[in-house]
Amino acid sequence: MMAQYAVLLYEQVPPEDLPEEVQRGHLALPAEVAARGGRIVAGMGLEPPETATSLRGDLVTDGPFIETKEVLAGVFVLEARDLDHALELARLTPIVHGGVEVRPLVGFEIVEED
Repeated sequence: MMAQYAVLLYEQVPPEDLPEEVQRGHLALPAEVAARGGRIVAGMGLEPPETATSLRGDLVTDGPFIETKEVLAGVFVLEARDLDHALELARLTPIVHGGVEVRPLVGFEIVEED
């Protein structure tokens, strides 16, 4: 079984302002990753940061809790042989003015009570 990694996409440009070729690049990414021996298990974009609600202990605030030029724009789960392979595959992600963060995922079993 291959290891799983979260690939977090950070971007300064709102999704609707991304060039069309970048949008097409995101749609083509699963096939490109598969051609290189990996697999995108799941992925999704996020609504703009102004729709976020943050929790810090008992404090609830509107919006993101950190100020950066880039915002977390999306995330996908990637299966790769190892971290080096995951980084190679993550480099395929079309980002205009931002970057990606790759993190190993820690799995755990959800036990449902009857």
